[in-house]
Amino acid sequence: MHRAFLIDPALKAVALENAFIEVYLNRRGIRQMRGRGFIRNILIVQLLEETDEIDLIMDLGDEFKYLLKNPSFEAGKVFSPHIKSTLQFSPNDPWTQISQKEFENLVSRLDLITV
Repeated sequence: MHRAFLIDPALKAVALENAFIEVYLNRRGIRQMRGRGFIRNILIVQLLEETDEIDLIMDLGDEFKYLLKNPSFEAGKVFSPHIKSTLQFSPNDPWTQISQKEFENLVSRLDLITV
């Protein structure tokens, strides 16, 4: 994955590092997706101070840009400012493909939270 960001409605954002997705068939033969990336958990806490509504935007390369509204997240419990842990995510709703232009416009307006 080229780029991925957690974003809130006010466009505050946290970047995921080394993010990737995995598409697989579950036990019932239904296609599922899950992903992982590294993140500083303290930044997620800062993002959640304002709202519980967190979305994920992903750039998978070429024209493959997606918005996942309100995905499920699981993360480690390390809150040291300089420690990264794995964040796992999976969609709760269908992915929404967005255009390259929409994606770049959105990324240009993000207020990235950093340590």
